[in-house]
Amino acid sequence: MQKKTPDYDNVFKTMKSKHKRLFISVINDIFGKEYPMDAKVEILPSEGYLTEDETADGSSDIKEQISDFLMKIGSEVYLLECQSYDDGSMAVRIAEYAFIVARQFASWDIGHAVIPMPRFSIIYVKRTDRTPKTTKITFTFPDGQSVDYESANVILEEFTKEYIVEKQLFPYIPFYIARYEKEITSGGSIEDAVKDLEYFRDEMVRLHRGGALSDGEIVDLMGFVNTIVTHITNGNKNEERLVNIMGGTVIETESEKLIRQGIQQGVQQGIYQGRVQMIIEMGQDDGLDDAAIINRLQSKAGLSQEQAADYLQKYGRQLA
Repeated sequence: MQKKTPDYDNVFKTMKSKHKRLFISVINDIFGKEYPMDAKVEILPSEGYLTEDETADGSSDIKEQISDFLMKIGSEVYLLECQSYDDGSMAVRIAEYAFIVARQFASWDIGHAVIPMPRFSIIYVKRTDRTPKTTKITFTFPDGQSVDYESANVILEEFTKEYIVEKQLFPYIPFYIARYEKEITSGGSIEDAVKDLEYFRDEMVRLHRGGALSDGEIVDLMGFVNTIVTHITNGNKNEERLVNIMGGTVIETESEKLIRQGIQQGVQQGIYQGRVQMIIEMGQDDGLDDAAIINRLQSKAGLSQEQAADYLQKYGRQLA
């Protein structure tokens, strides 16, 4: 049985709070913008609204709903909502979120108020026969006027891995594996899933080497991938193989773990060993000699000279 945990939401929200820069390319792709990757990004407070649900015994249960992602670049405000599946109430929820946002930027005078609505899009991690291509909210007024407030949805199953890498849509990478959920959980072939994860791992390493991803960003992205993998596999026979592609089981954000637990404990985690191995491989690919790679391991991974030499011997390729 699938674990009933909000892993998809947690990954999305952790990415937005820790790595908001990575969402600039997502905004550019969805809304046709050309913001530079060093544009100033402001994450707005996700103010909630209250809903009333009826419980099994007929009583009322008040719950606070929180919008996923409010982002401001320049004068533009963007609302992104991450959804696992289609939801019949999604359009109404977007309207409520949008008004909460608009209220923050409203202007008014005696007898007149201007309420600027944000741009919005819904990102669907999975697709069913009911998943809509667009979300439209129609406002009707007593005098017969009506206004359509509409935006195209993002359906991740329609994105190829090549397009995601080309456009540097890094926040989509952790969720890509969800398209193979049936095969992973039913005992079917997972070879396509393995190949795609290996592709993303190799491309992230390449982009990290070129400066498109920082150390913290690549480590956390690999960790987010494994969070989704472990959610889907739920401990089945495919979990170990899929998790090891990115470098070990990940329970929390790796950059935070290494800071909190210290390098020595981090080394014991598979993901950190994968990080050490990646530094070695990148050094060899760049043509560095053993001494330079050992120095890089000391500076980037906090290893002693003896530890660095041991890891180089263990993970390094024998060069002619």
